[in-house]
Amino acid sequence: MHLLSSCRALAQTAALATCLIWATSPALADTAAPPVAAKKPRDVSVHGDRRIDDYFWLREKDDAEVQAHLKAEAAYAEAWYKPHEAAVEKLFEEMKGRIQQRDEAVPQRQGAWWYSSRTEVGKQYPIFFRRPAQGPQRLHDAQAPEQLLLDMNELAKTRKFVNLNGMTVSPDDRLLAYGVDSSGARDFELHVRDLTTGEDRVIASTPHADAFVWAADSRTLFYIRHNEARRSHQLWRHRLGTTTPDVLVHEEPSELFNLQLTRSLDGRTLMLGSMSKDTFDWQVLPADQPEGRWREVLPRKSGQEYAITPFGGELLLRINDRGVNYRLLRLPMKPGKGPLYAAQDLKRGRELIAHRDDAMIERAVAFKTHAVAQIREGGSVKLRIYPMAGGAPREVAFKEVAYSAMVSVQREFDAPKVRFAYNSLTTPASTYEADLATGKLELLKVAPVQGGYDASLYASERLWVTAADGAKVPVSLVYRKDKRRAGPQPLWLYGYGSYGFPNDPYFSSARLSMLDRGVIYAIAHIRGGGDLGRQWYLDGKLGKKMNTFTDFVACAEGLVKQGYTQPGQLIIHGGSAGGLLVGAATNLRPDLFKAVVAQVPFVDVINTMLDASLPLTTEEYIEWGNPNKADEYAWMRAYSPYDNLKPAAYPAVLAKTAINDSQVPYWEAAKYVAKLRSMNSGSGPVLFDINMTAGHGGASGRFDALRETARTYAFMLQQWGLLNE
Repeated sequence: MHLLSSCRALAQTAALATCLIWATSPALADTAAPPVAAKKPRDVSVHGDRRIDDYFWLREKDDAEVQAHLKAEAAYAEAWYKPHEAAVEKLFEEMKGRIQQRDEAVPQRQGAWWYSSRTEVGKQYPIFFRRPAQGPQRLHDAQAPEQLLLDMNELAKTRKFVNLNGMTVSPDDRLLAYGVDSSGARDFELHVRDLTTGEDRVIASTPHADAFVWAADSRTLFYIRHNEARRSHQLWRHRLGTTTPDVLVHEEPSELFNLQLTRSLDGRTLMLGSMSKDTFDWQVLPADQPEGRWREVLPRKSGQEYAITPFGGELLLRINDRGVNYRLLRLPMKPGKGPLYAAQDLKRGRELIAHRDDAMIERAVAFKTHAVAQIREGGSVKLRIYPMAGGAPREVAFKEVAYSAMVSVQREFDAPKVRFAYNSLTTPASTYEADLATGKLELLKVAPVQGGYDASLYASERLWVTAADGAKVPVSLVYRKDKRRAGPQPLWLYGYGSYGFPNDPYFSSARLSMLDRGVIYAIAHIRGGGDLGRQWYLDGKLGKKMNTFTDFVACAEGLVKQGYTQPGQLIIHGGSAGGLLVGAATNLRPDLFKAVVAQVPFVDVINTMLDASLPLTTEEYIEWGNPNKADEYAWMRAYSPYDNLKPAAYPAVLAKTAINDSQVPYWEAAKYVAKLRSMNSGSGPVLFDINMTAGHGGASGRFDALRETARTYAFMLQQWGLLNE
């Protein structure tokens, strides 16, 4: 009675339908109509372009009417899933059954200790620990007593959500610093733990510690804080064991830049990066001089992008001064007080790798005797080992066509081997080491897949499709061989295509549940991502952003044309900027897709980019454009999914979001779904599935996350008519 009274009050603001759905009994909710959000027109016109936003009011998170609508949406999604509960549970148990619940990572040596982590049966989170190195060779002994570093399961006992943004042991091996987020909003609280006593304390002055590193004295801790817009803008210095207030060391004034903080592998140099979307800047400080002066590496220059890898008294410099794909130099670190280098100094550096138009240097790591470069060429990653003493490089070769290879986090500067991670669409995550002197590979571990996984049952391919402007776009596919039909079949097309992030093929044991039911999985390596190097990214941003969406449509059309699928069997999927992708592609071709899965989708582009008070907005001007400028507004106006919805028969839609998302607020999906329903003449469901305790990445526990995946898979399988197979 109390709930219905509240609904009557809200009816005065046109929300009666929303409340009645929430008040309906579970039995009746199964057949309830979708929630209808009230239309409250708001003029958001700019540059003479008339736009009326009927659902702007859904941004008010704490408003009672908004909360009622979100609950109604959650209830409607639950009602849709209710007949499929058994199928969701079956998928969950099936995927969970492939996980070796008790598993241990390959240990890695750092000084006098071997560091590792493990998961245990029934527990959601990893446990981090270390064992003492044994003997003069500092060998690993699995029977040696372990010392607990951090048990995330213990942290989760008092938190609904838990995530770490890093953990680092002090140089004297006694203290552990770690940052923990308890909401999903990326508000990390900095803790320091005494590893001898287990005593844990919060660094009270650091409510938002985005990154942190130890100085060589093991008592000074540098950390980065962010402002209300979540821009990482300040570097602070904390001194343990004193009552002296923390010191603000550096503040980045430009709204386009965020700070980064790290430490060189040899431990001698601390590095402070200031990054925008098209300009990189670095400062360095000797780790044994925590109160010393940070020195700029190069004078900041618009469009200048570079990365540094200090080692000993030298550094490797990866820089774009000769082209967008970078070159790699070796330079001595000059003494003095000003910038380490001027432009003329680069001419005297030793060039290890020259710039190439067809290959991008993604990363470089400096060891005592060798440097290792991660290079992207032809859409795949290659690793090359360069002797510091000179001589020909060695290449680490991979046999598969479509794969992911990445240099792992290293712990030892004087290590004789480099560790890297490898996997593909058919090869589970594998840990390798390559001998720096010989290039010889050693496989240390393949992630176990329970239930008898047989890679020979599956096949992967890479094909190329022609985009609207003639560009050749790669597509990676995987399927189960005995489920591959002569004609079209259900196909799941995934894409991202933003920020220059490569969308490399990777293995997923959960995905086997789809492949085993006859689904083809495909990845569109579209422009805007970094799949084919830096130029591939530049050709899909700012005024060229439309290439990202037309590339994706071209990939879908190519897969149909080549007989892999047909529109009635094609489901597209993307998250965050990938949610923007699938939203824009659906507006371009609503007839081409059976269904759309949009996770934490960035779909309300113009309104978000016009609101400088929101996290990330101003710094994103270099990625998407500044809509306060008429010509750049026009770019966004052409593709913004929310603004380009029109009366049409749309595919089925599953929009997934989280209430504490600080990167793509929940209201983007909420508004999009409300407006889509008001214009949609299609017959498929349009669902709004919201997690009320998480942020951008969804649930934090491994089983909770897997259950969310099961729900997503169930939606797709139901659309294909495969849910009960």
